[in-house]
Amino acid sequence: MKQAATSQSEGTVQLTIQGGVAAVVFDRPQARNAMTWAMYEQLGAICTQLQADKTVRVVTFRGAGGEAFVAGTDIEQFKAFKSGEEGVAYERRIDKCISQLEALPMPSVAVIEGWAIGGGLAIATACDFRIATTGSRFGVPIARTLGNCLSIANLARLVSVFGSQRVRRMLMLAEILTAEESLACGFLEQLCEPAELDATVARLCERLAALAPVTQGVIKEGLRRLVAHELPDGEDLIRRCYGSSDFREGVDAFVAKRSPVWKGI
Repeated sequence: MKQAATSQSEGTVQLTIQGGVAAVVFDRPQARNAMTWAMYEQLGAICTQLQADKTVRVVTFRGAGGEAFVAGTDIEQFKAFKSGEEGVAYERRIDKCISQLEALPMPSVAVIEGWAIGGGLAIATACDFRIATTGSRFGVPIARTLGNCLSIANLARLVSVFGSQRVRRMLMLAEILTAEESLACGFLEQLCEPAELDATVARLCERLAALAPVTQGVIKEGLRRLVAHELPDGEDLIRRCYGSSDFREGVDAFVAKRSPVWKGI
């Protein structure tokens, strides 16, 4: 079974199910699979479908093209933002989609080739396991590019797998982490050469599919609740960031392919 929609310029999120394994592919390789609004909507619909499908034992998430998993959200879409409220609405939208992925009852595996940046890193972090090729890179360099921020929920997810100091480096210093460091800190389950990726993923999926699904689902939900327990409200922070002149400057500079001039306002 295969599912896809929308034009190539907007990209698609495709779902294939075979032998109890669901494969979700982010298919917009000409833009390093940067997510459009349509792609986020498709991802949410796919997660809703998988939530109700008792035949699926494992689900994988992968970017098309071999160059990137997902290189964030398409920046062109931010040009229409005029106030902090639009930033709050955007972060709510992303949180809803990431929460749907995180709450899937079956084990999930992010299959990463190349860049997993911004929203792409959030998607990979919401998965239970992550396998990457050597040379893959991870980060949220928004302090260098857009001047926006993450929701409290996404910050909590990143801290739970990377640790707070690495998250500071990724967000406040705009550092990009190597695959080797991401493996060493436990973010990655396994690192392999590109030629070995398919076989490595197949072996992990086979192991996961052979184990007790109710136990897996309960453990997943318990861990999710621990991370999400009593998260503080952060919409005032989002409103401040997306409503700033620096954010508008960041978007304009990114689209114009020039360096932003930050003013702190």
